[in-house]
Amino acid sequence: MPDQLAELLAGARVAVSVQSKKPIQDSSGTDITGMAMKVSGPDGDLLEYRQIGDWTYLRAGVKSLEKATGSHLPTGDDLPPNANELKQVLGGGWVKMPADSFTKNAVGKDVAPSVNPGVDARQDKVIKGLQQLVSREVQLKDTGFRNGADHITATASFRTLLTGLVDELRPLAGDLPQGAELPTSQDLKGAPDKKVTADFAIKNGVLREVSVDLAPLADITQDGTFALVLRLGKGNQATTVPDQATQIDPDSLAQQLLQGLAPQPGSGPLL
Repeated sequence: MPDQLAELLAGARVAVSVQSKKPIQDSSGTDITGMAMKVSGPDGDLLEYRQIGDWTYLRAGVKSLEKATGSHLPTGDDLPPNANELKQVLGGGWVKMPADSFTKNAVGKDVAPSVNPGVDARQDKVIKGLQQLVSREVQLKDTGFRNGADHITATASFRTLLTGLVDELRPLAGDLPQGAELPTSQDLKGAPDKKVTADFAIKNGVLREVSVDLAPLADITQDGTFALVLRLGKGNQATTVPDQATQIDPDSLAQQLLQGLAPQPGSGPLL
């Protein structure tokens, strides 16, 4: 992994919030009133996403992305005159599009959901298989009370757990989105055969934090930690509609991105 990418990941933060008319655990899709996600790096926000009502809002932190990647994104002058949607995105302001545009295919037609009575049965079988996998392969240990919370650790072999997880998911492989594939058994043989430990912090009976040290998976000899931390809590503010969001056509944006990624005669790719 390049040092620049490693530094970006080490300093990255992802904040996700969901609002619902009901408690989250009892909510269905129709109960969700707002969702938001923000990806931030050491130099500022990289990407922000909000969905409120019938609209999806996006904003790219262009300057932060350039610092993080060490390269310059194209400006409006670098893009073709008809790349209006891409110019809006790379301008750094908010853009919006219909929320249901994400359920459409590349030609703009609605993708009909498949109805397969066997899917639910396979999902139930997969869930039971995963429960058995965790019970069989994961070692749990009570590590006591500290920092205001009870702590429990879960330790397992990364390769064994990953291989078992993928094997349990294979019955659902046919239901994955087009182009998405599960790794093969040969692929999984390259996974590190090392033990990884997750630390669960529980306060007043509620899970508050999960921390996993990924350093054992790295092929290095130096001592150190590389913690992936998930914190759970109540959101401190409601998801709001951004000011001055420009409406764009998602199909046109997709085409412009494909054109921008394709090599141009006599030059490199735009993105």
